[in-house]
Amino acid sequence: MFPPTFQRVERNSSSAILEKVSEEIEQVMETYRSKNELEIENRIKELEKEWDTERVLEANFAAVVLLSTILATIHHKKWLILTGTASVFLMQHAFQGWCPPLPLIQRLGIRTTSQIFREKHALVHLLEEKRLNW
Repeated sequence: MFPPTFQRVERNSSSAILEKVSEEIEQVMETYRSKNELEIENRIKELEKEWDTERVLEANFAAVVLLSTILATIHHKKWLILTGTASVFLMQHAFQGWCPPLPLIQRLGIRTTSQIFREKHALVHLLEEKRLNW
């Protein structure tokens, strides 16, 4: 009924977006094959700080809930509809790995944890190869 945690988002993503991310990872790997160890290590550190789709969604939903709660307190209770909607979307994402804002977030270039990990793992492997060949 529910997809595995690490596959939730990717199972519900368009094949075009998934293919684009895979191509981008391949391009990064091509670029970093000619880089030195320090540059590869720096890229790995960047990846460890990169925000994934989950984090971006959580931050955005939290902002929507906070803003709509403030607006409901100051202006009119109808703003609580936005809080409820955000909660439903977040719950839908937790169970299915998809919610309406997700395709937009992916089009903005935000990747899933597993996509970031794939690039990081490939770079770690490349770094190990370089160290063995030196």
